[in-house]
Amino acid sequence: MTAILERRESTSLWSQFCAWITSTENRLYIGWFGVIMIPTLLTATSVYIIAFVAAPPVDIDGIREPVSGSLLFGNNIISGAVVPTSNAIGLHFYPIWEAASVDEWLYNGGPYQLVVCHFFLGICAYMGREWEHAGC
Repeated sequence: MTAILERRESTSLWSQFCAWITSTENRLYIGWFGVIMIPTLLTATSVYIIAFVAAPPVDIDGIREPVSGSLLFGNNIISGAVVPTSNAIGLHFYPIWEAASVDEWLYNGGPYQLVVCHFFLGICAYMGREWEHAGC
């Protein structure tokens, strides 16, 4: 009995990943824009849900009178909201690492900016994914 050994083509993990991401054979097309879209939209959605349920009150006017919008602070489904960023911050980008503490970031309405920025990036990536899938 003789055995025949064939040498398989070895492909790198990166090339397999690239082939999987750009394959139209998958049930759901991901694409390179999908690599950006999926995590940003998941982040925006999860932070929105968490902030809607449990975010602390936000100093929206900059006068040290916090406004609560979450369910745990007495709002219901109709009156609940993710309260926007404080006017004291202005139109500045306010990431978590710029605040002195997470409490300060929450007090100044950081989750609102996180949701808006990630949702905007996710929607832009979705448009890019549509363009990428169209094959123009």
